[in-house]
Amino acid sequence: MTHQHHTIDYIELVATNLAASKAFFAEAFGWGFTDYGPGYAGIQSGDGESGGLNATGDAGPPLVLLYSDDLDRSVEAVRAAGGTVTAEPFDFPGGRRFHFADPGGNEMGVWTER
Repeated sequence: MTHQHHTIDYIELVATNLAASKAFFAEAFGWGFTDYGPGYAGIQSGDGESGGLNATGDAGPPLVLLYSDDLDRSVEAVRAAGGTVTAEPFDFPGGRRFHFADPGGNEMGVWTER
């Protein structure tokens, strides 16, 4: 999968019951999954991994993730534009990411590969 700088790249859905969510999406839409531990599964649809099911958070809206070629510069750009960083950059199995809120209150994330 090719990633493009500052474009929508990945969507995380909350799964309060990971097994039930995986079964539902597999049956309804034919999605496959890659398990990354007991609380997370990557969604395999189309030509690669397009999202994930996250069982580690509270029920809420999907988390939209943008891709970045330079995560530190993206953090600076968010702050300079008036956004609020809600989770400083952190490592995860696929790379690094941070979360932010825009002035309208929408929480999003930005990630980069290792």
